[in-house]
Amino acid sequence: MTVASRPAASACPACAAAPAAERLAESARAAQDARIALSLPTIHCSACITRIEKALNAHPDVTSARVNLTLKRASIEAAPHVTAREMKELVEGLGYEAHELDAGTLNATATDTAGRDLLMRLAVAGFAAMNVMLLSISVWSGAEGPTRDLFHWISAAIALPAIAFSGQPFFRNAWAALANRQLNMDVPITLAIVLAIVTSLWETALSGRHAYFDAALALTFFLLAGRYLDHRTRAIARSAAEELTALEVPRALRVTDDGETREVAAADLALGDLVRVRPGGRMPVDGEITEGTSEIDRSLLTGETVPAFAAPGQAVSAGEVNLTGPLTIRATAVGADTSLHRMADLVAIAESGRSRYTSLADAAAKLYAPGVHILAGLAFVGWYLYTWDMRTALNIAAAVLIITCPCALGLAVPAVTTAASGRLFRRGMLIKHETALERLAQVDTVVFDKTGTLTAGTPELSNLDEVPQEAASVARALAEGSSHPLSRALAEAARATGIVAARVEDVTEVPGYGTRGTWQGREVRLGRAAWVGADARADTTAWLKLGDAAPVPFTFTDRLRDGAAESVAALRDAGKDVWLMSGDTVPAVRALAGKLGIDQWAAEALPEDKAKRVQQMADAGRRVLMVGDGLNDTAALAAAHVSISPATALDAARVASDIVLLGGDLSPIAAACDTARAATRRIRENFRIATVYNIVAVPLAVAGLATPLIAALAMSASSITVSLNALRLR
Repeated sequence: MTVASRPAASACPACAAAPAAERLAESARAAQDARIALSLPTIHCSACITRIEKALNAHPDVTSARVNLTLKRASIEAAPHVTAREMKELVEGLGYEAHELDAGTLNATATDTAGRDLLMRLAVAGFAAMNVMLLSISVWSGAEGPTRDLFHWISAAIALPAIAFSGQPFFRNAWAALANRQLNMDVPITLAIVLAIVTSLWETALSGRHAYFDAALALTFFLLAGRYLDHRTRAIARSAAEELTALEVPRALRVTDDGETREVAAADLALGDLVRVRPGGRMPVDGEITEGTSEIDRSLLTGETVPAFAAPGQAVSAGEVNLTGPLTIRATAVGADTSLHRMADLVAIAESGRSRYTSLADAAAKLYAPGVHILAGLAFVGWYLYTWDMRTALNIAAAVLIITCPCALGLAVPAVTTAASGRLFRRGMLIKHETALERLAQVDTVVFDKTGTLTAGTPELSNLDEVPQEAASVARALAEGSSHPLSRALAEAARATGIVAARVEDVTEVPGYGTRGTWQGREVRLGRAAWVGADARADTTAWLKLGDAAPVPFTFTDRLRDGAAESVAALRDAGKDVWLMSGDTVPAVRALAGKLGIDQWAAEALPEDKAKRVQQMADAGRRVLMVGDGLNDTAALAAAHVSISPATALDAARVASDIVLLGGDLSPIAAACDTARAATRRIRENFRIATVYNIVAVPLAVAGLATPLIAALAMSASSITVSLNALRLR
């Protein structure tokens, strides 16, 4: 990854003697550099990264540019006068799709400091545990007297600082709970670690035979391992509401009273303001077109990639993309009242509702904390009254706390999730949420989006072999003069079949209508039905008009995504209800539903409609799996019981989903449901293992038949057993 830097300072003596004030001024100027964030949804490999970074860093006013393939995002630092639009156009000139993001909104997801902190503490605990266990071998081998005491004191010198550092996540949480007069799972964990250390120091000070520093370190290591696995499954999923908010346009061109345009912050726009939106720009507000004609990419709201005609009097929504001609719109909703912001609110509400989902581990933990304290306390009191020996009573209480430590309970879910996630990853699916598998196992209804999900999302010419050669040749020439998606598809199909473009002169694109030119002295047009004098059809069609001849239709279809038919058939065979919901027209949705054998479908559905219908299904007791790819699907994805998005989906849709399809094949969806059911069985088996372990081990500890060291070994054995059972999924 390359990063451009400022030119090196000159080595001349005069420059070297530059005053401190000048250096401070330079630092201040650097601090004011523009920070620009771009979403790059179409990048897919290291070559994309290299090409984009090289182009950005070659710009004379760019200080540095980095591209993150995982987030599909570019972070740019540049001179203050550099605009996001300029950087966006530079990237689009390379052939990549780019969207401006609000860099300030994304700061919260920049780094995973908590994960690195846990991993560092885990490494320290593991390294210290291995060293103390090596020292313990001598004691187990029969070292006596001063030699044994020396090894114990060396073990203490290693264990005390290591545990003080590594155990801080448990210590802080336990202290916070106790400060609020509450109990959580970290309270008995902390108490067990402290008792193991205190007992070991006591035994060492009294020249006892046994010290349990290795037990305390092993306990800390296994608990941190479970905590880190749990954190990793949580850290992958970021807030879709944040991503949607970041897609709001941060700046806009406001039309002044004298007809000039002035760039202002979108937050400064007010109702009634006139806003100019150039071709390629996104709408900063909801409004009504007052001037200009164009075509609009409304996939943000409808998911459909075929552009919609835009003319004065038509309503537009924030986030929609103006494709071909400049537009002037009058703002009817700004800021938090725009459709894009309302969509983000829908996602945030649905996400907060999902966060109340309680896993099996959480349910078991509610009974664990008070039960362990009561049991250990009773063991201490009982043995002290029986023996009047504080040392014996303390050892047994420590053993009870250690042997009942929730390490196996803590690993029960993460270990299975990790194993199942690895299995599904090899099949092309990435599990993002720690409870996704449990919820996927309960699914009885599957809702598919159409464009970009069941279909590839790009138009393909379907009737080229039915079009006369001469018409196809002229159509190619006109299509190559347009950036319209249908024109690009037509030109690509013509090139692929070897059709040579005719010599058409004066090719001009008419925004919102099509492309026209002159061929053999006659005017030729390629575009909308009404513009060429043809009757509109239900299917997606572009029309070619050759002089006075009858218009020639070019029809387009959206091909099925690989595995779509197999996935729908497998889900239906498994007894699940399958729905198709789309913002596309009724004829298009009906045709696709019939082709795939889907009996239940809904067309012309807006984001609110999809989310509302999914919620109605949930209210009726259905467990809904939503499969979608667009920003218009994010609210429904977040509201569903569990959700899946293709990797080609926009950032906000991917982060709103629980599972991401890494490839273009939909067939793994049915297999994922089977794996989820198997994973749920393994989780329940792990809980049974943990339960049987406690039924056997706890009475032994209470009876005084297990030292803290034996308790730690038993605890470790239960954790290993749970992990091995989870690996059966692989």
